[in-house]
Amino acid sequence: MDLIYLIIVIILLGLAALDLIVGVANDAVNFLNSSIGSKVAPLWVILTVASIGVMIGTMFSSGMMEIARSGVIFPEKFTFPAIMMLFLAVMITDVILLDLFNTFGLPTSTTISLIFELLGAAVAVALFSVWGSDSGGNIGEFINSGKALAIIGGIFISIAIAFVTGSVIMYISRLIFSFNYSKTFKYLGALWGGVALTSITYFAIFKGLKGSVLVTPDMLDYLEHHMGTAILYTFVGWMLLMAILQHLFRVKILKVIVLTGTAALAMAFAGNDLVNFIGVSMAGYDSFRIAQEVAASGGDINLLHMGKLSEPVVANIWWLLVAGVIMVLALWFSKKSRTVTETEVNLARKGEGLERFSSSPLSRSIVRGSLTISKSVGKMMPESVKKFIDKRFQEVELENRASFDLIRASVNLTIAALLISLGTSLKLPLSTTYVTFMVAMGSSLADRAWGRESAVYRINGVLTVVAGWLLTALVAFTAAMIVASFLMWAGKIAIVVMVLLVGFILFKSGRLHSKLKSKELQQQKVLSSEQQLVNSCNDEVQLMLGKTISIYKRIIDSLKDEDRKIVKKATGEAYELYGRFKDKRDYEVVPTLESIQLNALDLEQEYVQLVDYSYEITKSLKAISESTYQYIDNNHAAFSKEQIEDLKGLYKILSEAFTEYERMEKSDDYSNFSQITNMRETILDLNPKLTKRQIKRVKAGESTTRSSILFLNLVNESKIITLQSSNLMKSHRNFKEQYAKSISERSTASLLGKISLDLQ
Repeated sequence: MDLIYLIIVIILLGLAALDLIVGVANDAVNFLNSSIGSKVAPLWVILTVASIGVMIGTMFSSGMMEIARSGVIFPEKFTFPAIMMLFLAVMITDVILLDLFNTFGLPTSTTISLIFELLGAAVAVALFSVWGSDSGGNIGEFINSGKALAIIGGIFISIAIAFVTGSVIMYISRLIFSFNYSKTFKYLGALWGGVALTSITYFAIFKGLKGSVLVTPDMLDYLEHHMGTAILYTFVGWMLLMAILQHLFRVKILKVIVLTGTAALAMAFAGNDLVNFIGVSMAGYDSFRIAQEVAASGGDINLLHMGKLSEPVVANIWWLLVAGVIMVLALWFSKKSRTVTETEVNLARKGEGLERFSSSPLSRSIVRGSLTISKSVGKMMPESVKKFIDKRFQEVELENRASFDLIRASVNLTIAALLISLGTSLKLPLSTTYVTFMVAMGSSLADRAWGRESAVYRINGVLTVVAGWLLTALVAFTAAMIVASFLMWAGKIAIVVMVLLVGFILFKSGRLHSKLKSKELQQQKVLSSEQQLVNSCNDEVQLMLGKTISIYKRIIDSLKDEDRKIVKKATGEAYELYGRFKDKRDYEVVPTLESIQLNALDLEQEYVQLVDYSYEITKSLKAISESTYQYIDNNHAAFSKEQIEDLKGLYKILSEAFTEYERMEKSDDYSNFSQITNMRETILDLNPKLTKRQIKRVKAGESTTRSSILFLNLVNESKIITLQSSNLMKSHRNFKEQYAKSISERSTASLLGKISLDLQ
């Protein structure tokens, strides 16, 4: 047997390990969302519980392995070389696709990606097989289209079922318990826990035992014939246990329910989705073993058809255990899994705050339509009913700044676990992502988490994620077909190229994720103390002045030397600076003012102005750097010596003023602040003179049209930078003086208070 097939198997196993990592990064949101969003326990406790669920779930996944082998293709139609290329194409595409979705924090369906990758790769391989065969045939003979359509239909139907079920159950639950649920839960808590835990136990364990490598057929037969009795005993047992924990040991049983639900959902995830990560690689490994046996007996593996893959499979328990360990490690250490989780928690959370998505015409239309319907229903509803409902939905402050409370968390987990485990028991590869996401969104809607201030952004976020799901199907099919075609056409060379491409994409996406995460953390920054506010303002002013003069100088140098690289780098820094202060103005200022309890309106006013002045400077820097880059990039005529000298004159005045202010700040002596004012007046006086000089050059034919336009823009934006820089330095001086004054007043008040106590 050719050595290349052993290499392919090794690559498949390596890709399986990578797929487990990127797959868990995507799917961890499914079972971590409710626990993390409700802050039911410290993160390490949540991850420990989820890890236990994952390890148990891997033992239940054996029955699902057939999906990767014969779920959407007829393996008996493929030869051994062809099916190995097919499986390799699927795994390469899956790793790349899931990693890209994880990088941008968008939850997608590993099931949908697997099915459409199998379809895309099968179409490509089937085309090559048909074209290279003398016996003819058609592509339809290679693909189990009926079963594939049934699986896809079931997945998309589950979206509507999950959303409606989550909405209805959440609405009923909130009417029963309200947000202030402690009193009601005292009487109904044990019953609620009994129902929730019995439901989870029934579907996640009794039904999940089918296909497991851990139980015997006799045990399954016993459960099948005594299921009613088992359910009754389970319900009574859970209810009594919850009652004892709640009333005798004063345990918050909602936390027990949520953590149990987390373990059950993690178990359902592993049992249902493990096939998405290792099923294809295991099929490739088994194909290799089958081919080895044929080769050993003298058969031709190039003519070997892989009908044996259609036979029932029992996965090796050691493979499952290794896969479970990799999943657990990825769960604990993958940074991208946190990003995907944060996306769903952000969309489902209660209250306002930083929204990760913008609005869209469609989301605005949906909100307007919903408000119209709500008003119409409100007019028809009796006043007493409206008062009752409003009272049940009257919000209370959540503990530990949680995104939602434990009632909603328990509903999310219970409903999602039921639906996913039911799909697993019926051997339907439901998308755990679709189900848990839509349950969470349905419960958020019913729980009135989407208020007037956030609805358009949340709905657009949901629409974006759903659009990403549809895109997953298209991209997975197309990409797998292209990769499979390349592998079939170029053979061994294509294998080397694609393996290198996977490594390159994973490296680049990791760097991109770090960059995106850094920007998001900057947006979420809230100053929580007076000292943080002062330090931040001082640092930002120094950064602003230093970057301004640096970017301005490089713009002039690039025009002088016609250096595209210099201005490109300056433009990048200008954009980064603009984004930084735009985010500060949009996301930091108001939350900081709400967070810091100060009785110093003057200090807070100066803080707001510092951010505004900095933002205005960055707008001008962005404008002049961008226009200069376009000018040089388009190879327009070089600036004349006179134009460069005029711009250098502006730079010199700005540079001297900034240097002088830096000296004042370090010495804390602002007695010469008039020099800053003089700088502003000098440049304002110089501005019309420079404009007149340029007009003379135009009339004398010494300057082209485009260079004249750019020069006048630079002069005008320089005037704006001068005004705003002067305002910034003045406001910063006032800020420091106000801070010193407030400290002095507090010290005096403290001293007087101490003297008063001593006199008493």
